[in-house]
Amino acid sequence: MNRSASHGLLHEMEGLPQGLLGATARDLGQCLAGPTLFHLPGRRPEPLFASVLLHGNEETGLLAIQGLIRRYGDRPLPRALSVYVGNIAAARYGLRRLDHQPDYNRIWPEGEAPDSTEAQMMRRIVDIMAQRGVFASVDIHNNSGLNPHYACLNRLDHRYLQLATLFSRTVVYFLRPRGVQSMAFARLCPAVTLECGKPGGARGIQHAVDYLDACLHLSDIPSHAVADHDIDLFHTMAQVKVREGISFGFHEAPVDILFDDDLDRFNFRELPAETELGRVRDGHTLPLIAIDEAGAEVSERYFGIQDGRLILTRAAMPSMLTLDESVVRQDCLCYLMERLSLERVP
Repeated sequence: MNRSASHGLLHEMEGLPQGLLGATARDLGQCLAGPTLFHLPGRRPEPLFASVLLHGNEETGLLAIQGLIRRYGDRPLPRALSVYVGNIAAARYGLRRLDHQPDYNRIWPEGEAPDSTEAQMMRRIVDIMAQRGVFASVDIHNNSGLNPHYACLNRLDHRYLQLATLFSRTVVYFLRPRGVQSMAFARLCPAVTLECGKPGGARGIQHAVDYLDACLHLSDIPSHAVADHDIDLFHTMAQVKVREGISFGFHEAPVDILFDDDLDRFNFRELPAETELGRVRDGHTLPLIAIDEAGAEVSERYFGIQDGRLILTRAAMPSMLTLDESVVRQDCLCYLMERLSLERVP
């Protein structure tokens, strides 16, 4: 019989929750009482930690964990595996988060709302995994625009880069937003975030299953440098949001800013200065706000208005551009990146 315990919002369990393998993201509430951390044994005791559904509309992580467990059946895992299933309440409605909730990937230690019940839960998870001697951490996400599969990390360290390039040669280093899972676990072990394309895509699910399986087979994580020809490394310079009170859309409508209806085609493309992103209603000032990794506003460094056209004022590479208006409001429009040399890695 599975042993279980509750720590406030968090439910912790030894063994596989009954009904989990057959559950969809929307009906997880029928087999889990709330956010749940469960532990499975393996031949190597130091666990791989995976978090899924920190955003309730990003189901690939859950489907990958289900696929991985089915792959092994009754066979022992090569390494212990601990899995955190996050925002089950939002997953029921296919939403990133509910209106009254904080973002589950902004409230890990040193993040937003540090006194909230949810933030206390995240601190508890970090403490539990530290006590278990966590081997590596993988946070599995989707995005809503056209993006390649890529890995993110928050520490320029060869082991972290090795873990990232095991998933993709495209790797993004970022320091903002704060309070993300990978940043919290980077203090304990090599930690990465996986971006697996749009939710439910078969290729993204299979890619995540194969990656988790490969991680379970690692006896250690190499500390030698990744070869230059095996990685495309980028550095996130700014997070871009639509200013409060500004209306926007992607199709013909009377809004303050009308973005191109295929704006996400620009993701991971190096765009020259004066690239047009949309049209701005007459008389409006700059409708976007860009925040750099130090928390300073740098909007005019990157954007301008020219004859009613919203343009880039310098070359940049966007990521996570989305056409989903709710995601833009709850999170951001995109991030802006630059290429980063491996010479920056100590």
